[in-house]
Amino acid sequence: MEKIKTLGDLKKSGYVYRTVKEEIRQNLIEKLKGKESTFPGIIGYDDTVIPDTERAILSRHNILFLGLRGQAKTRMARQMTELLDEFIPIIAGSEINDNPFAPLSHYGRDMVAKMGDKTPIDWLPRAARYGEKLATPDVSVADLIGDVDPIKAANEKLTYADERVIHFGIIPRSNRGIFVINELPDLQARIQVALFNILQEGDIQIRGFKVRMPLDILFVFTANPEDYTNRGAIVTPLKDRIESQIITHYPKTLENSLLITEQEANVHAEQQGLVQMPDIIKRLIEQVAFEARSSEWVDKKSGVSARLTIAAFENAISAAERRAIINKEKSTFVRINDLQGIIPAITGKIELVYEGEQEGPLQVALNLLEKSVRTLFAQYFPNPDAFKKRKAGAADVNPYRGIIQWFDKGNSVQLLQDTTDKQYEAALQNVAGLPDLVKQLFPKANKQESLLMMEMVLHGLSAYSLLSKKTIENSTRFSDLLGTMMNFSTTEEDTEEEL
Repeated sequence: MEKIKTLGDLKKSGYVYRTVKEEIRQNLIEKLKGKESTFPGIIGYDDTVIPDTERAILSRHNILFLGLRGQAKTRMARQMTELLDEFIPIIAGSEINDNPFAPLSHYGRDMVAKMGDKTPIDWLPRAARYGEKLATPDVSVADLIGDVDPIKAANEKLTYADERVIHFGIIPRSNRGIFVINELPDLQARIQVALFNILQEGDIQIRGFKVRMPLDILFVFTANPEDYTNRGAIVTPLKDRIESQIITHYPKTLENSLLITEQEANVHAEQQGLVQMPDIIKRLIEQVAFEARSSEWVDKKSGVSARLTIAAFENAISAAERRAIINKEKSTFVRINDLQGIIPAITGKIELVYEGEQEGPLQVALNLLEKSVRTLFAQYFPNPDAFKKRKAGAADVNPYRGIIQWFDKGNSVQLLQDTTDKQYEAALQNVAGLPDLVKQLFPKANKQESLLMMEMVLHGLSAYSLLSKKTIENSTRFSDLLGTMMNFSTTEEDTEEEL
């Protein structure tokens, strides 16, 4: 490649020109044959979006990724550059990456006509063959396609009838590459119409010029279904010209969601040495997003981005780090109580329906946290609902009875967000029956895990309305849920046992 500097050298090398869609298709085929990952780092799409995208590429289609926010649509598009050749030859100085064998621009044609085999060649890397534009209402045809440049006409003493006065937009400048338009419905309808010929015939039309310029571009569009009703729509003829529409989705399993968050979370090196993130905390954070996506207070058409859990993960670690710094501790771990620190990550990333607005974003976030605790609690501990209204002679005894009785006697536990690890341990160990329950259920747990599970019991019993939990600023207090509301039996001979 370093030796090929002219069109003549290129001809002698035996280089064969391929269109960008053919190039990506052939490189994809090689990856599939070699069983290589075609979209590394994209998690949860192995059986859905990725196969659909591979089929679209093999068909040499333009692509529309349709899905809610935070579903890796733009990331999929950007990773397609890895399917391009590492370098391609272009006429040196060309604005639109002219193919040396068949230049499109006036500049390229003139250069080949004047210099022939001595036409200078540049090599364009794959990273420079990607163009991206966020569709906004102020985007114009001139931005995307081009316009007449009066300054160029004046400086070079050209008439407006001369093709050389054209100033090319971002799409022609992306010739022989990939061009992405994000949030396509936000593009005004009249601007979308300007894309018709480009997609169908590969032509560009600039004012009154009779320019036939069959551009060589793979177009990728992204859109959110919400846009179709709230802000705009993809005009039908344009949508008809986009051959493959691929539906994206959120992670379908908690495990995939965990992998995405850990991969994307930006945790500082100092935090990694200071703070440990327990697995149950990771799962609680992911569960918040799952609860939000099914919540009656959250707008499902807007979606709940994966960015929520990523930001919440980072906030949880920072909450523990802050506590450790204040208490001058050399190491610590994220507690459930630290999850009060992820509230800003939740409230800023969910759109509420009317009922949710009435509740308020803060209360909705707290409720989502409470539901997450309730869901996961039943996966780690016996479900408290299973011990309600047990008949006499039931073989299984309520494992939470001793803990709740301790609170019934007027005892309480207060956990401050900034409390030291020793104070945190002392407060939990003081609850009668709590250490024994955790030791019985998790005999192999280390000290840190045991303390975390003790705290989980308190939060879980609160989520099941068996204890009262009051959170005020930086303090969480657990106490009796009023003896008149719950009546727990003390003997197995009672006709009915309630937690």
